[in-house]
Formats: sequence, C-alpha cells, structure tokens
Amino acid sequence: MKDGENAMNRKAFLLGLFTVTIWGSGFAAIRAGLFGGFTAGHLMVYRYLIASFVFLLYALFTKSKFRLPDKKDLLPIFILAFIGISFYHFGVTFGQLTISAGTTSMIVGSGPIFTTLIAVFILREKMAWYGWVGLGIGFVGIVLITIGSTGTTFSFSSGLFLVFLATISTSFFFVYQKPLLLKYDPIHLTAYFTWAGTIPMLFFVPGLFDTIQNATLEANLAAIYVGVFPAGLSYATWAIALSIGNVSTISSMLYLEPPIAIFVAWIWLNELPSVLSMIGGFIAISSVAVVNFIGRKQQKIPSID
Repeated sequence: MKDGENAMNRKAFLLGLFTVTIWGSGFAAIRAGLFGGFTAGHLMVYRYLIASFVFLLYALFTKSKFRLPDKKDLLPIFILAFIGISFYHFGVTFGQLTISAGTTSMIVGSGPIFTTLIAVFILREKMAWYGWVGLGIGFVGIVLITIGSTGTTFSFSSGLFLVFLATISTSFFFVYQKPLLLKYDPIHLTAYFTWAGTIPMLFFVPGLFDTIQNATLEANLAAIYVGVFPAGLSYATWAIALSIGNVSTISSMLYLEPPIAIFVAWIWLNELPSVLSMIGGFIAISSVAVVNFIGRKQQKIPSID
C-alpha cells in the first residue's frame, strides 16, 4: 500500500513539475505575442480558441469515453471557469501590458500561500510542519526575486493590481476544483473549464482575424504555443496531479514558476535577471525541496503505536 502511495506521490510530483515548467515559459510567450502585434484581448481569446479546439479534438477522436457533466455541476463549472480561466487570464494578459514577464511570475508565484490557506482552513487538509516551513522559505524567495526584478520601489501599478487579483482567483480555482476532480476525469474536467472559460473571452473576437494577419510570425507562433501548452495541456496535467496528490503539497510547486519564467524571458526576450533574482529563484526552488523531499522522508518513518 505504501509503495503504491509513494508511486502516486512521485507521479503527482513529476506532473506538477512538468506543468509549472510549461506555465513558467508562458509568461514570456505572452509578452512575445504582445510585442509582436497582438492586443491583450485578441491574444487572450486566440490562445483559448486554440486550447478549446485541442480539447474538442481530444473529445472526438480519443478512445476514452468522453461524457458531458451532470446538470447540477454546470453552475459550479461555469463559476470556476470564469474565476480561474477567464478572469485569471484577463488579469495576467492585460497586466503584462505594463509589467514584465518576470514580475508577473513573481506575483503569481505567491499563489501557493493563498492556495494552501484555503486548502487548510476550508478543505481541512492537514499541513505538516515542513509544509509551513517550505511556504515560508518560498515566500522569502518570491520577495527577493521581486525586489531583484523591480527594485525596492515596487510601485503598485494597474498591471500589478490585475495580476494580484488574478493570482487570488486562480488560488480559489485550484482549491475548489478538487471536489469535482473526485467525480470527473481530470482531462475531461479541464476541457469543461476551458470551453466554459472561453465563452466570456468571445467579447474580444471582433478584429481578431486582422490582428492575426498583421502580427509577426513569432507572435503567432507564441500565441499557438500558449494555446496548446500553457492554456491546454498543462491545465490537464495539473488537474491530474491535484486528483492524485495533496493540494497543499502540489501547489507549493508553483514557487518554481518565477525562476523558470525569468530564465525563459532572459533567453527569449533578453530580460536579464539580476543576481538577487537568481538568489531568490534558488531559495524558491529550495522551498519545493523542503515540502516534497523532506515530506517523502517523513512518510517513510514508521509510526509507533
């Protein structure tokens, strides 16, 4: 039984690591799309039309029996989709009109604090001492990365406000989808959320075709990448990780997003991170090690009855 639990935890860890790596790269891709001629609204709806199409292909052509959600679950699915898909990506995309990919990822990186608090106090999940230590270490890393990226004058612009609200919204989304994950296949549920979350974005469809034609090739490729991977596949892998792992533990891996985002933005957009940012990234990664590896050792210690 314990071997099976360890294998499940290992799978959840690997899926979570894959997800945050793709999500971390998505911030730079969004900026590339905005720099290359897309408006924020057009970029948002374009990538989610792509993601919706990917899930439609999955529903039509895979061998898995794809079923529609029960009527009683439609309202929760639409509410969560609006909060965690529509509003989150509105905040992140429009926020990056005024703040960099690295700074955006720093703010989103604080999400595990809200996610964990919601999971502990609302879902009544137990958080071991090493989990709280890991969260504390991760928060210190986030602060250092933020200061290293923006300086000590961390001005509260409209972009920062939008991204901060988006971070809170996605924290609620990750926690409150847990009960639905107990009932639905994770990939199927992700498809429901993607389709429902795309509907409010259709407001930005007018003029989209002209924008696609006028945008650069790099911007179009970046939008397609974000639609297929960060907006599509990664939400599915994250849902699977949450369905087989602990919300608090898995959510701590979101601390990996900022260092990944900074590195990708440095390579792709020539946004060079400061030494302080890299130190903060190392500390953030250490927090994930505290929660996952020390936690795994704790599970191997036999209990004394």
